[in-house]
Amino acid sequence: MSHNQNHDNGKKKKKVALSSVFASFFMTAMKLVVGLLTGSMGIISEAAHSALDLVAAIMTYFAVKIGDKPADSDHPYGHGKIESVSALIETGLLFLTSFWIIHEAIKRLITHDVEVHATWYAFVIIIISIIVDISRSRALYKVAKSTNSQALEADALHFNSDIYSSAVVLLGLVFVAFGIKGADSIAAIGVAFFVLIAGYRLGKRTIDVLVDTAPKGVKETVDEIILKSEEKIIVDYVRVRSLGPNVFIDMGIKISRKHSLEKVDEIINNLKNEISKKIPEAEIAIRTSSIKSEDETIVETIQVLAAKNSMFVHDIIVENLNDKKFVSFDLELPKNLTVSEAHEKASYLEKLVQDSCNTKIELNIHIDPIIMKELKSDNISDEELSLIKQKTLELAKNIDKITDAHDISVRKIEGKLYITLHCYANGIISLEESHAQATKLKNIIRENVPNVERVIVHVEPK
Repeated sequence: MSHNQNHDNGKKKKKVALSSVFASFFMTAMKLVVGLLTGSMGIISEAAHSALDLVAAIMTYFAVKIGDKPADSDHPYGHGKIESVSALIETGLLFLTSFWIIHEAIKRLITHDVEVHATWYAFVIIIISIIVDISRSRALYKVAKSTNSQALEADALHFNSDIYSSAVVLLGLVFVAFGIKGADSIAAIGVAFFVLIAGYRLGKRTIDVLVDTAPKGVKETVDEIILKSEEKIIVDYVRVRSLGPNVFIDMGIKISRKHSLEKVDEIINNLKNEISKKIPEAEIAIRTSSIKSEDETIVETIQVLAAKNSMFVHDIIVENLNDKKFVSFDLELPKNLTVSEAHEKASYLEKLVQDSCNTKIELNIHIDPIIMKELKSDNISDEELSLIKQKTLELAKNIDKITDAHDISVRKIEGKLYITLHCYANGIISLEESHAQATKLKNIIRENVPNVERVIVHVEPK
């Protein structure tokens, strides 16, 4: 989620939370006055419930205000859990209020010492309460859903439960108006049970967040995305937890070791993008480890083990003869190594390959000396350059299937000549065939031009 989106969501959350504070204050004051005037336990219990809503709304406002603060050194995962702490306190207040209402209602039912007056303004205040509760509940749910705010959803739950509890009180007043004694107290007990149910739901959700219970459906969504991935990915673990409006996903996956670091980064980024599409509020951390895949060939095994040990190999050939495998390849090592040092490195790589292969193989390694640093080159004289170019063009005419030698360059490094040239070949011939012709030209040039150290022939499709 972008910084601008977070900022906009924060403004929406604070605005709707503040409006709930004013609505709760208005309803608490009206219910308390009417409840005291009429002596209705149902309306007084509703006033207590609204007072609780006022406290909850104030807490919600500060919770969303603090919870939207960015992560810092003391809170590396952000401040989102302040919303859960706020909701937990609200849950405790809900239960305390409910037990007080039940106690007072039962006391009235036993003693019959309070007379209730079902006045017209008692009905009006309850009807107004229901209208306000419907309005606030819808507004809070809308913003809670768009911003994934647990605190706002808890506040919406309060207002939603108020709708039903107010309806119960209204029904109790109707019975009182018809002279049915005790109806108001029974209605108050009904309100208390509505509050208890709301408190249980809110408390369960809050505790789930605080103890890092995985949100339902998130892990299944992640598993489905991995299953549909083009790459073969093995899941080590998926850990999911909620934190305020965000969902933190911590994953461990295993990827074939034959992939380069760049390819692994690409796989991780693709995975993160796909998860973010389905779960926009997700903060994703992925740890990778490499494994030998079932379809890894001997050639790939040699390439992986060589690269892992900062070695370079080429011309890997695998032969099968009488149920036995013969493997040969060229190993490039720095030219300044001694024979013993080079042989030790080759033997080490050979042991790694043997240990990694399931079948017994016979290995033959040819060691090529290579230059591992940048060298300073010099130009040759124009006369010498002209002679070498002319000679190279003449020699190239004797090679089949590659033609038109051009872009001939000659440099001198430590007294030796380095020649590079381009030529054309028919685009439909195989790479093996064109390489053979290029190698033939390279060898002819080295045989006929004195003091040549290296020849590079670049073949292009005509």
